[in-house]
Amino acid sequence: MNPPVIALVGRPNVGKSTLFNRLTRSRDALVADFAGLTRDRKYGEGKVGGKPYIVIDTGGISGDEEGIDFVMAEQSLLAIEEADIVLFMVDGKAGLTAADEMIAQHLRQQGKEAWLIVNKTDGRDPDVAMAEFYALGMSNEPIAIAAAHGRNVTVMIQHILEPYPDYDEEAMAEHEQLKNKGIRIGVIGRPNVGKSTLVNRILGEDRVVVFDQPGTTRDAIAIPFERDEQEYTLIDTAGIRRRKNVTEIAEKFSIIKTLEAVRECNVAVMVIDARTGIVEQDLHLLDFVLQSGRALVIAVNKWDGLDGDVKDKIKEDVDRRLGFVNYADVHFISALHGTGVGHIYKSINKAYNSAMSHWQTNRLTTILEDAVQEHQPPVVRGRRIKLRYAHQGGKNPPIIVVHGNQTDALPESYKRYLTNTFRKVLKVKGTPIRFEFRSGNNPYDQTDKDDREKAKQRQLKMTKDSRTDRKKRRH
Repeated sequence: MNPPVIALVGRPNVGKSTLFNRLTRSRDALVADFAGLTRDRKYGEGKVGGKPYIVIDTGGISGDEEGIDFVMAEQSLLAIEEADIVLFMVDGKAGLTAADEMIAQHLRQQGKEAWLIVNKTDGRDPDVAMAEFYALGMSNEPIAIAAAHGRNVTVMIQHILEPYPDYDEEAMAEHEQLKNKGIRIGVIGRPNVGKSTLVNRILGEDRVVVFDQPGTTRDAIAIPFERDEQEYTLIDTAGIRRRKNVTEIAEKFSIIKTLEAVRECNVAVMVIDARTGIVEQDLHLLDFVLQSGRALVIAVNKWDGLDGDVKDKIKEDVDRRLGFVNYADVHFISALHGTGVGHIYKSINKAYNSAMSHWQTNRLTTILEDAVQEHQPPVVRGRRIKLRYAHQGGKNPPIIVVHGNQTDALPESYKRYLTNTFRKVLKVKGTPIRFEFRSGNNPYDQTDKDDREKAKQRQLKMTKDSRTDRKKRRH
């Protein structure tokens, strides 16, 4: 049996995201005293006792939506359809409103198991705060909580989940394993480049709010799905504006969420607008992906309808300006019409497999020896730099640790030579390779053992001579 799905619905700013964070024991939903902050369905997981559950946080419904607010309200109604349980939240301080009555009527028509949750009852008599909401005629008794302080939240969720069975440890372990399976794909880019449209095209449903207004998506939204028997989790992130244009505190939170999403994903799909070309903000975001060590696929969107000369110029621009991430596949697509979108999966899988590869020490050392034989490291301070052996130090991104002497003096040009050589021989595509250079002795190298023994003998002789000199001075 799958965990029950709980949808949080209600007017804007009644505390849905605050309750979401309480129920999931996280700070995954953005929370601020700012109406209309949540725009998409956001999923989280929680557990009380032995009972796990899935929570959906939604945008508010006010009943007089126009434009983007209308699209947000549609997302909330879709969440109600998905859910097993609906927590209908109202504001105990603001009192009953016409929008509350409209939502209550919709829930009755849907026939869903709905609970009326009266929030913001801190500092008030709960019975007084709940009194006027009985007029909504909900089938279950209202429950008073203070989500911001956590008061009565645990008691509430225990009461609501009472009819649902406990999950045994084996089922819970399996659930946790499923949660962490699959390739995590982060869809990133500036506002209004078509990220949400690409997400919807990949998923085949209107899963994320798409509206012709920059900055529509503010949270990073994780969406699990499956394709060709391969599991994925798609992360649609808020677009990042230039710092001087970030004015709303909510949008500043969103940038943090986007950067967190980059760190958490396995493969980042960077969406670039073909009509505006590559701008500085694209380069800053790509640099952050590179510094984070994430695998990368680049999607140049809005490709349809451009004439040949413009396309040639954009391709030249990509080759010239994105040379620092030349390991990434570049796809020219139209998310709106689906052109080229299917080919992105092949690059995602290839980049993920490269990022998670494991290589034997013998193989890495052989590649290193061949590279050194082909092109010797330079001479520094009268001694040639020696690179003795290599082994793998980590994954996602792959880290190769090279041992030798004077490695701190190895020039950047030689490090680039090694990176290109290893990438070519190991057929690594779509992910950066990181090298760590360590100076020291190879415990398996007989030459090093002889050198250490000679150094030890010299130290003993120096110590002995020093003692003899001290005795002579005393006499």
